[in-house]
Amino acid sequence: MARRPLPRILSTGSAQIARSRELARTAADSATDVLHPLITITRGLRRLASAGWRRWAETPKDKRGPLLFLVASVILVVALVPYGPLLAVITLMAAAAWQGRDGGEPEQEGPDESQTQRLQSLYEALVPYFSTAEDPAPLYAHGGEWEKVFPAYEFDETGRTTHLVIRYPAYFTDGEAESRARIEQLLHAKSGRGREYLFAWDEEGNHLTVTALPPLPTDIAAQRFVTAPGETVLGFTDPSEVRRTLPLAYGEQQRDVPPVVWRTGTRSTEPHLLVVGQPGSGTSTLLRSIALQALRYGDVVIVEGGGTGEYACLTGRDGVLAVECGLAGTLASLEWAATETERRLIAANRARQAGDPPPDDTRRPLWLLLDRPSAFAHIAAADGRKDPQSLLQVPLRHGRAANVTVVVAEQFDTADSLSDAVRQHTRARVVLGPATGRQLETVLGMRPPTTPVTHVPPGRGYARLGTGPVHRLQVPSTPDPYDEATSDTDRQAVLALLPPRTTPADGENLPGAETAQKAAAEEEAAEAAPAGAVLSEAVPVETVPTKAVTTNVVPAEAATTEAVGAETS
Repeated sequence: MARRPLPRILSTGSAQIARSRELARTAADSATDVLHPLITITRGLRRLASAGWRRWAETPKDKRGPLLFLVASVILVVALVPYGPLLAVITLMAAAAWQGRDGGEPEQEGPDESQTQRLQSLYEALVPYFSTAEDPAPLYAHGGEWEKVFPAYEFDETGRTTHLVIRYPAYFTDGEAESRARIEQLLHAKSGRGREYLFAWDEEGNHLTVTALPPLPTDIAAQRFVTAPGETVLGFTDPSEVRRTLPLAYGEQQRDVPPVVWRTGTRSTEPHLLVVGQPGSGTSTLLRSIALQALRYGDVVIVEGGGTGEYACLTGRDGVLAVECGLAGTLASLEWAATETERRLIAANRARQAGDPPPDDTRRPLWLLLDRPSAFAHIAAADGRKDPQSLLQVPLRHGRAANVTVVVAEQFDTADSLSDAVRQHTRARVVLGPATGRQLETVLGMRPPTTPVTHVPPGRGYARLGTGPVHRLQVPSTPDPYDEATSDTDRQAVLALLPPRTTPADGENLPGAETAQKAAAEEEAAEAAPAGAVLSEAVPVETVPTKAVTTNVVPAEAATTEAVGAETS
């Protein structure tokens, strides 16, 4: 059978399609050449509009009115001048054509000579750590090519690396902390000191990513943060570390900053906090910030071992049960806190057994803030009294169930004198100020993923909540408003957050006033007593601030037995 010929449209279709594509491409090129001036002017108008919008957004709200008046005046003058609108249109088109031109030198591909030299020196420095004599095809060798091990890199204006991806051989012990620390220290020294670098180890792909982190903002003043009850803002960190942001006020402007939020209460896994730092690192600033946030929903007892009056602004405020600076007042307040913790446990257990909700007086949070409690240890030993830290065992052990939170701040020099109860039950940790890698690992339990720097601003450090990751931290500026060195802006910000002073009724003292008076009288009696005389016992529990003390306080022995049974049940 003879085959029928294919239709003409099928045999010549491919040629026609190719010819049509060529004609379309030619027409597009011709249209581009013809419309090139229009495209250039359109691009320039778009760039001018974007620049104008950015300028309008950057202009403060109080200056936008005069700016609009100025623009309207210029338009009116141009409209009244002869040939003014025509000249304005010509000027606008010329400016748009100038802005829309395809000018500028092409970007240079690859690093320049100085950057290449820096990468080569970094490669040579890594050779002793990433090479062995038994490797038949070493990835790192003296005089080798750095292009094979640095697949990605970025530099800043000064020529220092801001982002670098490093390949390393599979036999490198990247699972050992000491091996990682040696590489991180070397990269920190070679990439430029004075900055913090984030090291992200990819053990599966044998890649190390080094990123230069920008400094955390230090101009965040004390203010009311948008948080729920039981949430406390310790400070602020990098945007890549947390998923949450808080709106913060900067004068009339507002911006979102990622916070480090510490959750307390009956459902918290880290109910207590330990803050360690160098002198002047901002530990007292953090405690003041926590106190101002805690006073929104609870009561606060402050113990200051330094004796510098850092918390005088909180004395007599509503919700502040006591601000103790002496040994007698500290012992009395902490004894009351232990008894109050036991009472709350018993009341909550009785309500639970009766099928009722917990009483309201057990729901209100109680905060114990202790700044350098180790300063009382020597004085207590000399006077034959107990160490105030021994009274923290009950609030630390049963505080989560009783809605009692303990915050302890201590310095590195005296951190060894902290009791075992404080070390064991403070699972949330903060380190402020300059610290070595070994010190950070001792307090936080692991090294941070960034390199610590020597010089840091006050309030700068690291935070770790329980077994979570280590975050960079910058504490909001909360200075002592009574300090003469405090600026007016920070002073007014702190004073605005202070609750009003408690107004005493007729014949009634402020909360804590009776304790302070008896503590002062006892100290005077101790000074006037002859050597070898035995001092009287501490102030009775009934004389401690009565603001949170109820009448159904049980004896200590029975309270302890029933409290332990309440928690186990």
